[in-house]
Amino acid sequence: MPTTATQEPVAWSQEVGATVPFPPLAQPRKREPRISAGQMIARVAEELFAWFKTLVSAAVYATLIVTFGFQVARVEGQSMAPTLEDQDRLIVNKLEYRLPNHAPRVGDIVMLLYPNEPEKSFVKRVIGEPLDTIRSVNGQVFRNEVPLPDDFIPDEFKSYDTWGPETIPEGYYFVMGDHRNNSSDSRTWRFVPKKYIMGRVQVRWWPIKQARIFEEWK
Repeated sequence: MPTTATQEPVAWSQEVGATVPFPPLAQPRKREPRISAGQMIARVAEELFAWFKTLVSAAVYATLIVTFGFQVARVEGQSMAPTLEDQDRLIVNKLEYRLPNHAPRVGDIVMLLYPNEPEKSFVKRVIGEPLDTIRSVNGQVFRNEVPLPDDFIPDEFKSYDTWGPETIPEGYYFVMGDHRNNSSDSRTWRFVPKKYIMGRVQVRWWPIKQARIFEEWK
């Protein structure tokens, strides 16, 4: 088969019989629209204002979340071991107890203000609610004569103390640490007013391998 090729258009030159290719047609250049200094300043100012609004909105949302919704907290000490360990990071639900019919319940792990020094905050477990009668016999805590579960507490963490019975006043709660023989709690500084209970510990997110959602007694 013959070999074919695409030919370019040709034009006659002054020399007879000679051909040369047509030169390519020049494309007109598009002129870029010019931006004045005033337009540039206005554009930069608009972008900066958009960033500023974003930062202000984020700060407002963060403040609302921390004040009324959720708060990140860190455990210091071993009073809630083995449930919580020193330096665990927690997410505290501060909104739950603000809702109607959502008062602290026995078994909840809560963050509270220390009644003797309200500028300090503690993490403890609710053991008794308002008007409950509680007592301890050789370390076994009874609430309204019903023993509270303590099988998750190692024997070396139990206190084996006997006290009570005591009736919790209206509007107050009784709290204890899970490390019963290494916890400062309502056994020594008495009852906690509801207004001092800041929120319920809902999540342990650090260490990642021990991340956990706290929903039930344990």
